[in-house]
Amino acid sequence: MPDETTLLADECAAEARAWLGTVAEIASGAAPESAIPLLLLTTSQVQLVGGRLGAIADIVLEERFERDPGPDTEMDPLRAGLAQLLEGVDDYADVVDPVTSTETTSGSLSNDLAVVAAALAHGLAHHDAGRPTEALWWWQYSYLADWGDRAAMAVRVLQTLLAHIRLDADADVVGEAEFDALHS
Repeated sequence: MPDETTLLADECAAEARAWLGTVAEIASGAAPESAIPLLLLTTSQVQLVGGRLGAIADIVLEERFERDPGPDTEMDPLRAGLAQLLEGVDDYADVVDPVTSTETTSGSLSNDLAVVAAALAHGLAHHDAGRPTEALWWWQYSYLADWGDRAAMAVRVLQTLLAHIRLDADADVVGEAEFDALHS
């Protein structure tokens, strides 16, 4: 029977695989009309994995170093696909550290999602090599250090974009759609 660490690693791996598959499909441009809502949904779901890892005690490696999981997965095609899909809404204003500074910078949804993808894929390499503790350690560490912040920012931007899409619509067009929906 698997121990708690292995079970948690398996659950996290399943969620990481699902997120990576969904984002890759979205980045392919297969359904551009649903890209923003689907990215919002799937990235919100993967944040639960990170939140769970952030809430538990620190994972400690069995050895004093992380074993090399092999070459990193190439994320440029994913990043490029997302950038093309999100052209015109990819860039946004960001706060460097909302706790310690009011300094602003610019951000990019495609880059944020590629950062999350790279971190999840790196952990999957450990998991697939039979090292569940290293996978959990990597996912936890990288969640706290980087991908958690990037996923949170992506969710905020995606939710804001979705709100603009839904709420800033022309009143006449919305009225006609509502009329058609009620009388069909």
